[in-house]
Amino acid sequence: MYRTMMSFILLLLAVVFVVGGVWLAALGGSLYYVIAGIAIALSGWLLFKRRPSGLVLYALTLLGTLGWALWEVGFDWWPQTARESLLIVIGLLLLLPPMVRSLHSADKPYAPGGLSPRILVLALLICGVVAAYSIYKEPDDMTGSFSDARMAASKSYKTDDVPDGEWQAYGRTTYGQRYSPLTQIKPENVANLEVAWTYETGQTRSSKDTPETTYEDTPLVIDDTMYICTPFSTVIALVPETGKEKWRFDPQLKQPPQRTTQHMTCRGISYFDGSRHPRPANVAPQAQAAQSSSTQDEKALVAESAAEVTTAAAGVPENIVAGNAKPGQPNPEIDRKENTVPIASIPDSCVKRLFVPTSDGRLISISAKTGDICPGFGGEDGTINLWANMPNVTPGSAYSTSPPLLTDHLVIVGGAVNDNSSITSPSGVIRAYDVYTGKLVWNFDSKKPDQTQPIPNGETYSANAPNSWSVSSYDPDLGLVYVPMGNESPDQYGAKRSAAVEKFSSAVVALDAETGKVRWVYQTVHHDLWDMDVPSQPSLIDLTIEGKSVPALVQPTKQGDVYVLNRETGEPIFPVNDVEAPKGAVEGDFTAPTQPVSAITFKPESLKESDMWGVTPIDQLVCRISFRNLVYQGRFTPPTKQGSIVYPGNFGTFNWGAVAVDPQRQLMFAMPVYLAFTAKLVPRPNETARVVTKDGADVFNENLGAPYAAKMGPFFSPLNLACQQPPWGYVAGVDLTTGKTVYKHVNGTVRDLSPIPLPFKLGVPGIGGPIVTKGGVAFLSGTLDNYVRGYDLETGQELWRARLPAGGQATPSTYLGSDGRQYLVVVAGGHGSTGTKPGDFVIAYALPKGLSR
Repeated sequence: MYRTMMSFILLLLAVVFVVGGVWLAALGGSLYYVIAGIAIALSGWLLFKRRPSGLVLYALTLLGTLGWALWEVGFDWWPQTARESLLIVIGLLLLLPPMVRSLHSADKPYAPGGLSPRILVLALLICGVVAAYSIYKEPDDMTGSFSDARMAASKSYKTDDVPDGEWQAYGRTTYGQRYSPLTQIKPENVANLEVAWTYETGQTRSSKDTPETTYEDTPLVIDDTMYICTPFSTVIALVPETGKEKWRFDPQLKQPPQRTTQHMTCRGISYFDGSRHPRPANVAPQAQAAQSSSTQDEKALVAESAAEVTTAAAGVPENIVAGNAKPGQPNPEIDRKENTVPIASIPDSCVKRLFVPTSDGRLISISAKTGDICPGFGGEDGTINLWANMPNVTPGSAYSTSPPLLTDHLVIVGGAVNDNSSITSPSGVIRAYDVYTGKLVWNFDSKKPDQTQPIPNGETYSANAPNSWSVSSYDPDLGLVYVPMGNESPDQYGAKRSAAVEKFSSAVVALDAETGKVRWVYQTVHHDLWDMDVPSQPSLIDLTIEGKSVPALVQPTKQGDVYVLNRETGEPIFPVNDVEAPKGAVEGDFTAPTQPVSAITFKPESLKESDMWGVTPIDQLVCRISFRNLVYQGRFTPPTKQGSIVYPGNFGTFNWGAVAVDPQRQLMFAMPVYLAFTAKLVPRPNETARVVTKDGADVFNENLGAPYAAKMGPFFSPLNLACQQPPWGYVAGVDLTTGKTVYKHVNGTVRDLSPIPLPFKLGVPGIGGPIVTKGGVAFLSGTLDNYVRGYDLETGQELWRARLPAGGQATPSTYLGSDGRQYLVVVAGGHGSTGTKPGDFVIAYALPKGLSR
């Protein structure tokens, strides 16, 4: 019975191999599966006929598979397992006594052993020796270290007057470096970090929320208070040393319709210290100002703010298909509200204030001391309605997912706009408001870049203008704001883009902070058809190049290039080469003839069929067939009606988490990620038909009004695993004075990505950013295996890790408590689109009190 069962398994496997192998061979792929399938079929038949030679043939098949695996991938353990694991398991089952005894002739006395089983044992031992050797090899790791002199460097740098122990902005300062000058935690003691306190916000993603509801917040620590925000726009103040709640600001969020809300997140809030900047002439101090608004009932002010929320929707295809509006319904006309406070007073509690973007389209100013609304910013309710002057009003489709940028008197806010829903999207305009009164000072509409004077009420910005959904940076000495730009919808079809759209899409743009006028533009992808927005905050750092100090900007990108530009002029500091790009866009569209490649690049090597992976040879075979069926010409393969591989995918080699730069050591620490996606263009019959979504679902990727909808997603196998072989995630260190990558290490385990919690270090994707410290340690929590880790900045080696109760897809921060201890704080709330475990945790770590010296 056992022999019959094993013979049947072999014959079934052979059928899969031969049928799939013939399909693959017909597509120009490997002949291995056909040859192996025939051999396995013969082996199964011989065993069914009680012939021991079936074991010999299976052993030869196993050794042939090993040779093929070594030829394709060398001594690389994980790619080998995809080719050999199943066959090795079957080989072991064939050596069990029921099988060996069943091959013995009935007319002869049974004797254990025999030549045929021994040959199979030898084949399995050879495979085992190769596997044992391979498992200790690290072919994907690049070892190296920064010199002792570099690690000891103490170059002066700009601090933006932020005290050493505080974290006052998303990137700690407006320079966006994610660098802390604290030194208490260092490589020698980081392994001793322990949980100091844990806080739970009480707000967790549920099935009622949009799928991409994510905790991405970087906590701020200023004076004696920590500030956090939740995906539901609630702001909470905590005691930094204990996690005890001080106050909570609830904006009474009017959660927009799920079908038109692509994101629910808060990457952070913004802080303004009015004591550092002189008040404008039209703003009176508290003693001189009218007191009426300061005595308003706080609940009434919050209610007044919530009453401003725009819930009406324009009769454009996205709202019609989603059921939020009827055809012909006019665009809601929302004028800017004038400040009605007679004299814009500043209560003492509002000299230091926070700016809170909400997913229902508001920007609210609240006291950093009390959490109460600061009257005067846009009116008595301290609120700006960001739907003012917007075309194609679609609640939930446009708001600021990232913290606004603050200068000495302006709050500058961009915003996310739904990707690939409709060509009649709201505008991606960037606006600057007076920090005290909320008066609109300038607006940058990328379709009308020269018209930066405030738009009159009754007019609207350009529809579907490229937006800036990430975090901007600011150099107060140069008076420049650096804005990472995205694209207009649809991302995958660009036949009708204007000259202005072509210029500003997927670019970093320097704007005059006072006027919004363009000072320079640097584009990182030409005629972007891949959703390669510039996704992250530019990092500003002064570099010593050939003995001279150069004001630099470091810009990571989704496609893997890291551009180092002169931030005064926008000119590259390190060489950028234009290389020939693939052709083959759909009819009516075109591809750019060349694409830029930076001297500092983490672009992946082009995929080959041999790079396909799986848990078994079967799902690997499916991935090989898919690879051959899809269009792929390397990086920047255009989307097609047949379906294309986009690698790296729009998840990005780098995303909003950005990189961390050390301004003293002049180095960069990064988390490059490698995950292939697929993109298929599906012709649309009209502007409102659903093509890639079902009735009642959201409308994302429908591209309503465009010629094509888009089917997009990770390039996964039927087992929902990446088709490309690991590693999928690394940490890396780069010398920013030479542009050389010093080290690159596989990072992260599959513990939380596999059905069984296996701690295998394959290198996993992540989203969220790193921070670095003068103490010589880097921290990162964004990997998809629910850990926060500490690394030696000199070598990139992991020194410490701690288990998180939920996904940590956020950027940590570090600060010095009033007790003299350096803390690391991490938000662990999960990420909707990556499927990590949801939660509502804020966790602070510190050295034991005896070591905090």
